[in-house]
Amino acid sequence: MHQEEGIAAGAGQQEAVPGSAALRLLSGIASPFLAERERWMLWLPVVLGCGIGGYFLLKAEPPLWVGGAGLGAAIGLAVLLHRSLNGRLLALLVCAFSLGFAAAQYRSQTAGTIFLDRQIGPVIVEGQLVRIEQRPGDRRLTLEPTRIGRLSPDKMPRRVRMVVRSEMPEIALGDRIRLRAVLRPPPGPSAPGAFDFQRHAYFEGIGGVGYAIGDVSRLAEGKPAGFWVAVDGLRRTITERIRAILPDETGAMAVALLTGDRSGLSEQTLETMRDSGLAHLLAISGLHMGLVAGTVFFTLRFLMALSPALALNQPIKKWAALAALAASFVYLLLAGATVPTQRAFLMTGLVLVAVLIDRVAISLRLIAWAAAFILLLAPEVMLGPSFQMSFAAVLLLVAFYEANRERFAAFRAGAGPLRRGSLYLFGLVATSVLATAGTLPFAAYHFNQVALYGALANMAAVPLTAFWIMPWGVLALLLLPFGLEGLALAPMGLGIDGVLAVGAWISALPGAVLAVPAMHAAALLAVSLGGLWLALWQRAWRFAGLVPVVAGLAMPWIAPQPLLLVDGEAKLVALRGTNGLAFSSVRAASFTAENWLQRAGQEWRIAMPRPGSGGRDGIACDGLGCIGEVGRLKVAIIRDPQALAEDCRSADIVVALVPIRQRCPSARLVVDRFDLWRHGAHALYLEDGVLRLDSVGADRGIRPWAPDPAAQRNR
Repeated sequence: MHQEEGIAAGAGQQEAVPGSAALRLLSGIASPFLAERERWMLWLPVVLGCGIGGYFLLKAEPPLWVGGAGLGAAIGLAVLLHRSLNGRLLALLVCAFSLGFAAAQYRSQTAGTIFLDRQIGPVIVEGQLVRIEQRPGDRRLTLEPTRIGRLSPDKMPRRVRMVVRSEMPEIALGDRIRLRAVLRPPPGPSAPGAFDFQRHAYFEGIGGVGYAIGDVSRLAEGKPAGFWVAVDGLRRTITERIRAILPDETGAMAVALLTGDRSGLSEQTLETMRDSGLAHLLAISGLHMGLVAGTVFFTLRFLMALSPALALNQPIKKWAALAALAASFVYLLLAGATVPTQRAFLMTGLVLVAVLIDRVAISLRLIAWAAAFILLLAPEVMLGPSFQMSFAAVLLLVAFYEANRERFAAFRAGAGPLRRGSLYLFGLVATSVLATAGTLPFAAYHFNQVALYGALANMAAVPLTAFWIMPWGVLALLLLPFGLEGLALAPMGLGIDGVLAVGAWISALPGAVLAVPAMHAAALLAVSLGGLWLALWQRAWRFAGLVPVVAGLAMPWIAPQPLLLVDGEAKLVALRGTNGLAFSSVRAASFTAENWLQRAGQEWRIAMPRPGSGGRDGIACDGLGCIGEVGRLKVAIIRDPQALAEDCRSADIVVALVPIRQRCPSARLVVDRFDLWRHGAHALYLEDGVLRLDSVGADRGIRPWAPDPAAQRNR
């Protein structure tokens, strides 16, 4: 294989066409590209992700043969162009893209979740309990129903999820229960571009959500021999034993770290941890799995190394890795084997397997294989914050230490205590800063806020968690069968108190949280691709990735914000006034309102003026609706059909929460109850004097998780 062929050919052609800017650019790109040939494989999961993203961006479901056709085309290209480097690269790119597309399409088709087509209830719901989530003030139950009122089996969802606020009997996973509930289809996004819970529910198999009315009764006990029933019982026992020794928030956080159950934590503690940038410590992830595995690995290896006979004659490193792998699997079960913990176990397991086969344990190549495997197994996770934030943090950290490995080794060689201490402090600061920087754009996109002092908080809390809290936690689990867990839980609790104190201090600092306006997916894509370019290459051209990163981070602040929002159920309207979004109601659609406020970076609801109050913020209301302005255009928000006759002849923009069955001759834009039913929530923008109306329906199209309302109603 010669570098003169294929891509490098452009360099030779430059002499034949002197002064050609395009060829000079091609030559400038080809040279470092070929020089970093060993890193091409690192882009495999990126191209896979592009294929997955391409599938989810479509507005209509593609034919089943599309993904397979792409793979066939890649094979054909590989056969036809096997002598050309360009041809082989093109075939590999097409193959990876098509494989990602096909994996997403296959996963979507096999999920096959049936949604309820309308709200029903109260109805009797019976089924087997498959998940219990204890939260402050209520419990959330997930059932596999055998009966939902008079619903026929072909319209019954595979799973339904309900909130229960009443007292319940002692129930466990596997039990058959009965309750009365109000159910509805999973709601779509609260605004165009907002989080799509409907898509999330589709891949979770949840076809209905709602709330219970009255008591819950147990019809039959689950099989005692059931594996997950036994695991659930073990988790409950561990929780009770921990809470008996560690009180209040300390015990609740210990339970969260060891079993993944955060229900005991108060809302104040959760908010404190979010505002300080320490919320990731509460969700079991790669950090926790790595700490458990690392504690077991290094402790066992140290103990075995005390015996010269073992250390000199046996592969104690591999024995320790096997024990750490087993401990990680047990921790996975204790944490409920959720999707994030499965991903964390996979990454940790790959590191330990690398130790077993004498490979470099932590490298970008290992991360690439882990990401590719996860994307092929569950393509939909690529769209969620857990996958994005965990891989972004790990990628930046490994890329940084891999690029500076020789410098650190030279600095450490022959170093005394002072130099080693300074190197540790530098590593601590660098790790905190890089992990925070890696997760920052994803936190801004998904949660519309950034903890500005997160790096400072993590510099104190992460070492305390890694070297004190989790080792004592692992020891507590080992001592549980002997009733001696209190010996380890007491010092663990002291460390947890320290982390909580750090979180409280950081979150109370002025400007601890920066509210970020809604970020378009294109901005996140620019940041992601720029960050990948910066992390995966080694030569100077990597710094070109800073351009899209900076551009993507700037987009939320320069992109236009919606001037008008209408929710899909015609319960809430928000119009941008002089002081921010003004809401048509201070109580209705609370979840939607909170989401809109979060996306706007606004702290509280501003109510539209009451009827007869004279108006405020450029908005005036009466008993029939409200009148406001958007860029000198008159907006009519109609609550009562009696206002249609007048407002349809005077307003430039008509938003009716009731059906409109007449012409509106003066209106440039009309949105009524029928539009909301067909297309979901709407958002109005004014860009350079041009009105743009977006809707959830237009943004998502008609997909398996976003069915056509008319077709669903006619089923």
